Amino acid sequence: MCKYGAVSPEVAQAMARGVREYSGADYGLGITGVAGPGGGTPQKPVGLVYIALSDACNVWVRVMRPQGRYLGREWTRRLASSHALDMLRRRLADLPVEDQWSLDQA
Repeated sequence: MCKYGAVSPEVAQAMARGVREYSGADYGLGITGVAGPGGGTPQKPVGLVYIALSDACNVWVRVMRPQGRYLGREWTRRLASSHALDMLRRRLADLPVEDQWSLDQA
């Protein structure tokens, strides 16, 4: 039995670490969520997305929660990608990566 569901901060963290280690890159990004239009539940609604950035020492996880009306799968995917690239940009610019959920600090 899986300890965490596919849409969870722990899975996003594992994805970011895994891609970084597998590729040998300095940074890794992982995104998991419910882009819709179906598949949502009360606990994991359509639009819920976890985005992780990993380096050799840290992993940051940002949560994107649905707000307002659903604007479509493509919009959700583009917004998640934009958040992921912003996290990487902030890290490269030595700015704080605004994590809303950090498993390493928990």
